Amino acid sequence: MVVVVAAAMASGAAARPLVGGGGRDDRAPLQTSRPFNIAHRGSNGELPEETAAAYARAIDEGADFIEADVEATKDGHLVCFHDTTLDDVTDVADHPEFAGRRRTLEVQWANVTGYFIIDFTLAELKTLRAKQRWDFRDKSHDGVSPIITFEEFIDIALNAKRVVGIYPEMKNPVFMNKHVKWADGKKYEDRFIATLKKYGYGGKYLTPAWRAKPVFIQSFAPTSLIRAAELTDSPLVFLVDDVTARTEDTNQSYDEVTSGEHLDHMGRHNVVGIGPWKDTVVPPTRGNLLATPTDLVAMAHARGMQVTFRNENEFLHFNFRQDPYAEYDYWINDVGVDGLFTDFPASLRRFQDWTARNRD
Repeated sequence: MVVVVAAAMASGAAARPLVGGGGRDDRAPLQTSRPFNIAHRGSNGELPEETAAAYARAIDEGADFIEADVEATKDGHLVCFHDTTLDDVTDVADHPEFAGRRRTLEVQWANVTGYFIIDFTLAELKTLRAKQRWDFRDKSHDGVSPIITFEEFIDIALNAKRVVGIYPEMKNPVFMNKHVKWADGKKYEDRFIATLKKYGYGGKYLTPAWRAKPVFIQSFAPTSLIRAAELTDSPLVFLVDDVTARTEDTNQSYDEVTSGEHLDHMGRHNVVGIGPWKDTVVPPTRGNLLATPTDLVAMAHARGMQVTFRNENEFLHFNFRQDPYAEYDYWINDVGVDGLFTDFPASLRRFQDWTARNRD
């Protein structure tokens, strides 16, 4: 499976009705007939990322999966948060009681300064409120929503009126294991998988157990995925950064770890797909035009893996003329990805509905 990270432009997207409905036993199943619509940190183009509101909006807009980054607090709770620091997407700087928490630590081979999530208890984090990351997006919802736990995220999916999958990432596992210690000696990966099992997640890809509670477990760290494979039979996805970047755990370039030999090795550990950054699949020119595609998608598909992929006028290559539908069409029909991460799931849902009607 190749899933590319896409964030489609959608201004003022109207809310869509929930698909299906009814009781817990007759919910509409997850669709598996077309590329997955994966809500990247929820509907974060409209609402602050990784909040309950963003995830509820994404489900309302038709996302097949909701995606979350999972990190650990000072007291060992798992929460949905992308950055190692709180600075960019919370109001932590407005809390004088935390002014002394700012410091510098090494994160993935670089020194980072800020308010680190691993220096806050869950109770302290719950006093903060989320804000929109990008200045060019709607900031009217800043200061409303709290950070949510991994369990609260799972609960949102399980209580949807149709079957909605989850796509959680083991985020910064090397950093988490270095700075957060659990009394029972367990590691971050153990806690992560144990939480999923607590809520009944398990089963190989497309089995009845998986379809009942769909999940893909993702990580940029190959050793964390191999550890996860020892703990669960749920499908795993290897995330791929820029080819020149280095893995946080094995200190290898992503160019090296996406070789045929490495993909074969990952495939033997229940890795069913890769999730590359789109510029890794089709590198852009300096003029922001598409260059010749790499063979990464073909290599993954040849091994039975899927490929999943951000689009919006601010992030679109110029070939697409500021048209997110043109980018969707390119990645789905020309490149052949199996799913797209999008900041605007309503936009992708409308595109897929529109193209399905045209085929009919």
